[in-house]
Amino acid sequence: MIKQLTAIIERETDGYVALCPEVDIASQGQTVGEARANLIEALELFFEMASAEEVLTRLHNEVYITQVEVAVG
Repeated sequence: MIKQLTAIIERETDGYVALCPEVDIASQGQTVGEARANLIEALELFFEMASAEEVLTRLHNEVYITQVEVAVG
């Protein structure tokens, strides 16, 4: 079965961090593509190794990504 999940990738000092908020799993890489590929691998390992109960506990079915405006300085 194929499940579509969210990947949030952001620049860090020495590479990129990729996060899947639906299951709170993260990975990293030197490039955006590498961070994405490493996240996919981590997610596949999670779904392969986790019990059905753990998947149900960790899987957030509703994730909203939006931007907000805040006053700074």
